[in-house]
Amino acid sequence: MAASPEAGQPTSRYKWTALSNTTLGVFMASVDSSIVIISLPAIFRGIHLDPLQPANIKYLLWLLQGYLVVTAVLVVSLGRLGDMYGRVRMYNAGFAIFTVASIGLSLTWSTGSTGALEMIVMRVVQGIGGSMLFANSTAILTDAFPENERGTAMGINMIAGIAGSFIGLIAGGLLADINWRLVFWVNVPVGLFGTVWAYLKLRDFSPGHPSRLDWWGNITFAAGLISILVGITGGIQPYGNHTMGWTSPVVLAELIGGVAVLIVFGVIEAHTEDPMFDLRLFKVRAFLAGNVASLLSSIGRGGLQFMLIIWLQGIWLPLHGYDFVRTPLWAGIYMLPLTGGFLIAGPLSGALSDRYGARPFATGGMILAAITFGLLMLLPANFHYPVFAALLFANGVGFGMFAAPNTAAVMNAVPPDQRGAASGMRATFQNSGMVLSIGLFFSLMIAGLAASLPSVMQAQLVSQGVPAATAAQAAHLPPVSSLFAAFLGYNPIQTLLGPRILSSLPPATAAYLTGKTFFPTLISGPFIQGLRIAFGASVVMCLVAAAASWLRGGKVVYQDMVPQEAATPAASVREGVGA
Repeated sequence: MAASPEAGQPTSRYKWTALSNTTLGVFMASVDSSIVIISLPAIFRGIHLDPLQPANIKYLLWLLQGYLVVTAVLVVSLGRLGDMYGRVRMYNAGFAIFTVASIGLSLTWSTGSTGALEMIVMRVVQGIGGSMLFANSTAILTDAFPENERGTAMGINMIAGIAGSFIGLIAGGLLADINWRLVFWVNVPVGLFGTVWAYLKLRDFSPGHPSRLDWWGNITFAAGLISILVGITGGIQPYGNHTMGWTSPVVLAELIGGVAVLIVFGVIEAHTEDPMFDLRLFKVRAFLAGNVASLLSSIGRGGLQFMLIIWLQGIWLPLHGYDFVRTPLWAGIYMLPLTGGFLIAGPLSGALSDRYGARPFATGGMILAAITFGLLMLLPANFHYPVFAALLFANGVGFGMFAAPNTAAVMNAVPPDQRGAASGMRATFQNSGMVLSIGLFFSLMIAGLAASLPSVMQAQLVSQGVPAATAAQAAHLPPVSSLFAAFLGYNPIQTLLGPRILSSLPPATAAYLTGKTFFPTLISGPFIQGLRIAFGASVVMCLVAAAASWLRGGKVVYQDMVPQEAATPAASVREGVGA
């Protein structure tokens, strides 16, 4: 029989309360990370700002990236604070902060660039709340569930997170059509309910370990990671006459400086008495391998989402009769098989990993994902949807097989007093992977487009009567403009040429250029070339993640009963029945 809460152990009933509330919190935070993607056109129209103007691209990128950057940077620090002062306390505060920030976003009062800055600030605050949720929810579940049930719990919890990211795409499309403020208001009732429920029902079963705050560790980790992630964001923006900014002195300084500061962070953590993060955890093979695999799978999954959205919105949906303005919503709908595969495989693989260990499921899932990426590379731009849907479903199954077993294995391998920091580090690898995926996949796609799109576009525009000088100017604009236009549901050619040029053309020609076939046909060849490069990189990353998952070894569980003063993270694990 489970001990009572008063005895310091969760009851069997409490663990389901903890799972329900943390699942709600993760679902809400995940929905918000994607709902904004689909809603950006409506949001920018609402604040009267053109996001595709060169001077405004930074607002577009930071509304997309700001939330992800903050959650990647703060989760370790906030997880460590949870270890020190109570995971439930930090988690509850995160629910409240997230809800308040959602209200602030929905009440944005300014327009233009000022309104965009206000929203970016509120997104950062929202990211702080989301960091508290992400950093502590996994640790709370690890505290609440016995070792042989954690895979099941993680499966349910992580499925909510993944499902939320795709449900957000559909919800954003539906709500933005009514009013862009509803995109943020939708979080408020969920947040209020979850906050009250959390404060009333969740309890800390970890005693907490108050210690001195590692200020220098926190500062150097945040500064180094922010510098790298900001540099990646700058790298995909045009620089001078270059299509991307990777050669910009500022971007190079941010990337190199960020790496240098993270090295300093490692030195500090190795010599401080109360480190923000105990680097000895990386000596635990299951922890290190699980986090490496998580980073690579997150990059692949994030890149898949963005590439599929552009593929559907910029090519396939217009060719099948959908207006550009409607493509964001329908892209979310047509990507549902991916979510379906995840929903089926996640809980099942999590439950089976409780019995057989994480290795066969995490490794098999990454191999399956690599196969689906390879098969997606073989599809033509105007594919047959049943084949596309089957590959998306199989890809979702692959990532679903990986996610919950890998997370449970990582959390099982760490001491109870380090679970918050370990959960934060796991979330940092995962969320950083999402930011890296944007930089990596957009760079690969832009490089592929820049090689062949300008000449093709210029020739086609001239053949339709566009003046040669105008055609050359439009064709040599950075490809990122076309990508972002398709990504946001704008008509790319209408955006590139502008009303002045279009009005000077015969009405039939202007209608054809801005219709549903010209741009998709124009970009299909160059896009597929770039897509194959991007998905080729995904194949490699998934295979490396599979190798890391296999090298984690058999099932590893930290010995809760080993006295802490006699144990070290590297040595106090026991080998269970290996997979």
